[in-house]
Amino acid sequence: MKILLAEDDRKFSKHLSRGLETEGFLVDQAFDGEEARGLVEKNQYDVLAVDVNLPLLNGFSLVSQLRESGINTPVIFVTGSGDVTDVVHGLDVGGDDYIVKPFRFEELVARLRAIMRRQRPQEPRQLRVADLELDLLTRQARRAGRLIELTNREFAILEHLMSASPKPVAKEILTRHVWNQSFAAETNVLNVHIKNLRRKLEPDDLPQLLHTVRNVGFCLHGGDGPSDPIES
Repeated sequence: MKILLAEDDRKFSKHLSRGLETEGFLVDQAFDGEEARGLVEKNQYDVLAVDVNLPLLNGFSLVSQLRESGINTPVIFVTGSGDVTDVVHGLDVGGDDYIVKPFRFEELVARLRAIMRRQRPQEPRQLRVADLELDLLTRQARRAGRLIELTNREFAILEHLMSASPKPVAKEILTRHVWNQSFAAETNVLNVHIKNLRRKLEPDDLPQLLHTVRNVGFCLHGGDGPSDPIES
């Protein structure tokens, strides 16, 4: 899940982002309403967590403008005001949920996941390619019954490749999906993650699944597909 956290308290935002990342979320941060609007217009998020009292453009106005422009990404308002008038106004301008500070971190995570379940009721819980399985709820990967430990970035890459399998996915698509940005062609960040992922997926006693498609990107399948190994 990719989240935009719009919160002007940088210390609180950093603390919350770290917690969310340990729960498997990919988090971008914005510190005012204008910055948040720009990020939402350029990138695709699963959920927006928006503080009401943002500088430059408050959270209510931000969400109202997004809805008017046709952007319907789910929103949970995170704010210090629990006044029922504010809660009603937040829902009326297009919010999907509302949580009041101070709150327990576990409650925020539960509310975020509940929003995702409502938005994706028909999506499969598990993905499978050959003998590789990925559980999207427990965030566990197994190959030939063996548990594979993945970082958040590796999980995001694997999920995207398995969803597209057996078709290849361009490097540019993967970097934008996982990092919400495009890296220069010479940047080796994606290749490093692919190398680590390949090492975990393909021990010596199991056949290759993760293939490199020359001049395109990567694909995941159980056949003898095109393969140009990434250099160490």
